[in-house]
Amino acid sequence: MTPGLLNVDQVAARLQVSRWTVYNLIRSRELASLTIGRCRRITESALHDYIHRQTEGEAA
Repeated sequence: MTPGLLNVDQVAARLQVSRWTVYNLIRSRELASLTIGRCRRITESALHDYIHRQTEGEAA
């Protein structure tokens, strides 16, 4: 099964943040991504993992 791939705009919309914030998360390696040609893509599972880490961090 192929994982779902999201572009930066889709991730920004789901997190309700700016594109700039998503690129900063990618640069800081908090959000895993891959490059296909010139396009940056984030897997659904990478986004889920990021959200899970953030919610666990707040619960601690």
